[in-house]
Amino acid sequence: MKMIKGKRMMLIIAILGLTSTSGIKAQDKVEASVGADLVSGYIWRGQDLGGVSIQPSAGLSYKGFSLSAWGSVGFNGGDTKEFDLTLGYSYGGFNIGVTDYWFTSQDSPARYSDYKDAHTFEVALGYDFGPLAVNWFTNFAGLVGTNEEGKDVYASYISISAPFKLGGIDWNAEIGATPWANSFYNGYSDGFKVSSISLQASKEVKITDSFSFPLWAQAIWNPTTKGAYFVAGISF
Repeated sequence: MKMIKGKRMMLIIAILGLTSTSGIKAQDKVEASVGADLVSGYIWRGQDLGGVSIQPSAGLSYKGFSLSAWGSVGFNGGDTKEFDLTLGYSYGGFNIGVTDYWFTSQDSPARYSDYKDAHTFEVALGYDFGPLAVNWFTNFAGLVGTNEEGKDVYASYISISAPFKLGGIDWNAEIGATPWANSFYNGYSDGFKVSSISLQASKEVKITDSFSFPLWAQAIWNPTTKGAYFVAGISF
């Protein structure tokens, strides 16, 4: 929404779920990808958005530019359905992107054309320093978040993550917060609030000599809502 949740408009070239690079030379030909994740729960920036879900993705990239689509459909018919489109650009450790998040559910049915009520447009800016990555996200159109007076406040989210290896597997520690009061995160966030503290472990599970799949598990705590989650997923 997750990643293209999201949360503006200062720069319209970029990526929803920012994937970082580290000084890799841009490819000279178009590259395509397609995949899907099966997750035990959909937790996005400390918010519970559903139970067991299938999350397909597809994308194209060329010379640092990328265009990707991502979705989430819960096994429970009442879960929110999501479809995100992200346009991004990355160079070295620098990333910039714009994501269009679209949500609908049985409780709040919405047409895709309902841009004001069913979409959130988010701009993202980040840099991967290697041992630490910092990303900032801000809503700039659609459902942007409001204050107590009902005025638009362009809800924002900042995250700091640190990858490391321990015990032969990959880990990632992350903390995320909302810098000012808004209605978009945590039901209502009145000022600076930490929304997510998480630790994720991942590894490749080998099935045969030619086939393996990524497996991950993540513990998440939202100090603002007092929510705690432990979820896992596999990628295909």
